[in-house]
Amino acid sequence: MSSTNIFTPFSEQELMPQEEKLEIIKKGKQFSIGIPKETCLNERRTCVTPDAVQVLVSHGHQVIVETGAGEGSFYTDLQYSESGAKITYDPREAFAQDLVLKINPPTTDEIEFLKPCTYLVSALQINLRDKEYFKKLSERKVNAIAFEFIVDEYKQLSLVRLIGEIAGNISVLYAAELLALSNGLMLGGITGVRPTEVVVLGAGIVGEFATKAAIGLGASVKVFDNSLSKLRRLHMMVDGRVPTSIIDPKELGKCLKRADVVIGALSKISLAPIVTEEMVSKMKKGSVIIDVTIDNGKVIETSELTCMDNPYIIKHGVIHCGLPNLTSKMPRTTTKAISNFFLSYLLNYDEEGGFDNMLVRKNEMKHTLYMYKGRHTKKVICDRFDLTYHDINLLIF
Repeated sequence: MSSTNIFTPFSEQELMPQEEKLEIIKKGKQFSIGIPKETCLNERRTCVTPDAVQVLVSHGHQVIVETGAGEGSFYTDLQYSESGAKITYDPREAFAQDLVLKINPPTTDEIEFLKPCTYLVSALQINLRDKEYFKKLSERKVNAIAFEFIVDEYKQLSLVRLIGEIAGNISVLYAAELLALSNGLMLGGITGVRPTEVVVLGAGIVGEFATKAAIGLGASVKVFDNSLSKLRRLHMMVDGRVPTSIIDPKELGKCLKRADVVIGALSKISLAPIVTEEMVSKMKKGSVIIDVTIDNGKVIETSELTCMDNPYIIKHGVIHCGLPNLTSKMPRTTTKAISNFFLSYLLNYDEEGGFDNMLVRKNEMKHTLYMYKGRHTKKVICDRFDLTYHDINLLIF
């Protein structure tokens, strides 16, 4: 039986089964990111490096960098431009993007540049804020996220820890510099010479890394904290080489009289400072106090906010440093660390569907917000500044 010829407009090759081509739907919404230049506290850090910009741009995001934003961290406009960023000379353009990344909170003038529903991510530094700041921000109807509230899937304050690690190390290194300046002492131990004595107030992340740095230099260290669990954890971290104590005024006073360096690293403190002016007046002349957590409240009564131009003051013959942005003294290292964090942070939310979707799906995202579309959503802030509190769960549907 002969085969029947059937007419077809397709060739045999065209009739062969082919691989199915599926449409790839991008999960996240590409958004524009603004990187304004820091204008207060002589800030030298920035949130993203040129390398991070290149990755973000390759994922379809637009990055707007204000000219000079990276100069303090030794990154040029050319480096950002070659990485795919758009360089703008107008700060209004940097603040007018979907997401604004800053180190310090925006100034009153800069708040005016924000557009409604913008996501603002910056430090909060609650001790430096007032009620008018939050009211002004609320008028712009923005979504505000604070570094201090960013948590990961393990409920850890990941960015606070990262910056705290750097701050702990820098506090000891800068104290060594000031100690040499004040009385020619080297922070550490040399054969045949009594080691310098360091008192660390706080056994959290900052205290832990300050303790490790001081031990590494050969100093004699004692740590105070009101949390036994934190003291126990620190004791294990340093193999029991450091004596620890609950904050007892009598014991603390004795240690301060002998101390060459005092590091204030308490993250949660009472309304009254731990170290009184009377205690400071009895300290050795030329000794050094670094109040690392001054932007969240004083640990030492005589501490005052200082800036990079005038980083320390002298009271009762004791050098006091109250820099709220101490890590800005090592801007390149800090910028790299913060940039690495935000790169993974943004790409994670991009993959999950963007900020708006994450607000609905993940509780840790909700906890990072202290303002949602102009409404105050952090009770601790509302209680402190007498603001109307709104439960974030009732605002997001």
